[in-house]
Amino acid sequence: MRLVFAGTPQVAVPALDAVEASGHELLAVVTRPDAPAGRGRHLVRSPVGEWADARGVEVLTPVRPREPAFLERLAQLAPDCVPVVAYGALVPPAALEIPRHGWVNLHFSLLPAWRGAAPVQYAVLHGDELTGASVFQLEAGLDTGPVFGTLTEPIGAHDTSGDLLSRLAVSGAALLVQVLDGIEAGTLTAVPQAAEGISLAPKLTVEDAEVRWSEPAFAVDRRVRAGTPAPGAWTVFRGERVKLGPLTVAADADRLPPGHIAVQRSRVLVGTATEPVALGEVRAAGKRAMPALDWARGMRPGPDEVLG
Repeated sequence: MRLVFAGTPQVAVPALDAVEASGHELLAVVTRPDAPAGRGRHLVRSPVGEWADARGVEVLTPVRPREPAFLERLAQLAPDCVPVVAYGALVPPAALEIPRHGWVNLHFSLLPAWRGAAPVQYAVLHGDELTGASVFQLEAGLDTGPVFGTLTEPIGAHDTSGDLLSRLAVSGAALLVQVLDGIEAGTLTAVPQAAEGISLAPKLTVEDAEVRWSEPAFAVDRRVRAGTPAPGAWTVFRGERVKLGPLTVAADADRLPPGHIAVQRSRVLVGTATEPVALGEVRAAGKRAMPALDWARGMRPGPDEVLG
């Protein structure tokens, strides 16, 4: 089939690699416009845009995919299908109707669970033991279209969102190509999503990633893993934000009041509503990430100082 690929972040690149290696023809990519990044706030191409530039593939960067110029160019390209992975913008009906097989979206959950922008983060945050990926027909609703195929992926006890998403990006890329092959062959029929089991996963905000030491240790652990690497779990110490890497539940330690710090010979413990947790990496404002013990030796928290 003739394809135009829509996607933006690095997680979409494995699917691009898989499409390029398939028997389908890649005509162009659609991605979000170049955005300011870094301290200099210079405009930076998206990972999908960079991939296409390196291979001489046409790049379309509409601010909104309802723009007449974009719709006209998409119609000129006349793709049979538009596979989508984390594009990052709502696609209007006028664009959905151009390819004869529509837009087909790779979503990183077992729909109808975790519809929205952050399915992997919410699966980790809520302690799901199993997740997966779904390829479905894009329509006007939020991740509501009928499903062509799925795969499952267990969530490990120490998986961060980044770990899980990296695995799903690779396995999901293979699933996406299988679905495209099936659509071309006429052997696949999309099945409507179940009416039960619907859950929503809006974007995980910086506020969502703030550690709440009054929660049980297992919930603190999940929140930190869900926010790693983005937006980054954090807490406050001496009035400044401190970023935290994945931590471990210290079931062998005596309880501490929520947020209270205990520096031991081999670890730094922080109290929660249940057992303490042992900090992993800590990154103070303007500093590099460092092991928690190194951070504690430098900061020397007093007996009455707390995190949060």
